[in-house]
Amino acid sequence: MSSSEILILTGMSGAGRSTAAHALEDIGFYVVDNLPPALLPALVSKDAGPDGKAYAVVVDVRGGHFFDELTSALAQLKSDGRTYRLVFLDATDQALVQRFESTRRPHPLQGVDRILDGISREREKLDDVRSECDVVIDTTNLNVHQLEKRIGEIFGGGKVQGMRINVLSFGYKYGIPVDSDLVLDCRFIPNPHWIPELRPLTGLSPLVSQKVLSNGGVNDFVKDYVDLVLSMSPGYMHEGKKFLTIAVGCTGGKHRSVAITEVIAQQLNARDIGISAYATHRDVGRE
Repeated sequence: MSSSEILILTGMSGAGRSTAAHALEDIGFYVVDNLPPALLPALVSKDAGPDGKAYAVVVDVRGGHFFDELTSALAQLKSDGRTYRLVFLDATDQALVQRFESTRRPHPLQGVDRILDGISREREKLDDVRSECDVVIDTTNLNVHQLEKRIGEIFGGGKVQGMRINVLSFGYKYGIPVDSDLVLDCRFIPNPHWIPELRPLTGLSPLVSQKVLSNGGVNDFVKDYVDLVLSMSPGYMHEGKKFLTIAVGCTGGKHRSVAITEVIAQQLNARDIGISAYATHRDVGRE
C-alpha cells in the first residue's frame, strides 16, 4: 500500500469490526478507532501513520450523529484527490441477533425496541455507504480466527499489490454470499453426490476434482471464464477496485463448486500478470 492510501473500515455492528481492526494492526496498520468522519480529511492529509505505517480508520454508528458526516467526508477526500479503500463488514440479521444475544449487549440503535429493529435502522443508515465499498466481507460463517485470516489474505501484510481475487465456493441451498462481486453457477455439471464412493469426499479430493473436470466441456468452460475475468481486470483496476470476490456455487457447496474454485484460483495465479488469487470454501463440512 502506498503511503498516500488509507483503509476506512465500517459495517454492521456485531459483524466483527474490532476483530478486523486488531488483525489490521497485527499486519502493520496504524489503527484509529471510532474517528468522527469530519476528521478524516485532516487525517489523510498526512502521508502515513507513525513510523511510516499505513492508516486504517474504523468509522461506525457508535459516533452517533457524527456518522452522518461520513458521506460528505468521503466526497471531500475524492475532491482532494486522496486515495482510500472503503471496507464493509456484513452478516445476516440472524447471525447479528445471535451475537448480540450471546454477549447480552444492546444494539447501538436499538433503543427500547428489539435488537432486530436496531439492525434494521443501521442497515438503512449504511445502505449508501455499502454500495460505495471497495471490499465487502461477509462474516456470517466466520469465527474470529477465520476473519483474522481473511483480513491477512486480502490486505497482505498491509501492502496492496495488483489485484487480489478471492474465489469462494458456496452452496446455493445456504444462500449466495453477500460479499460476492461475480457469481458463477456450476450446477450444470453432473453431481458427484450421486456416486456413492465420491459422496463423502469433497472437491478438494483428487478423485472428485478429476471427476468434475473430466466432464465434457468443463475444462474449456473454466479456461473461458478465467479469460473473461482477466479481460475485466484492467477495467476494475482503472476504477480503483483492487479486491474481487468470485462466488462459485453448486447445490451444497461440497463437490463441484469446490473443485472449480480451486482450478480457477490456480489458473488466475498461473498467468503471472499482477493478480493474486486464493481459494476459500464457505460451506465445506456444513452438511
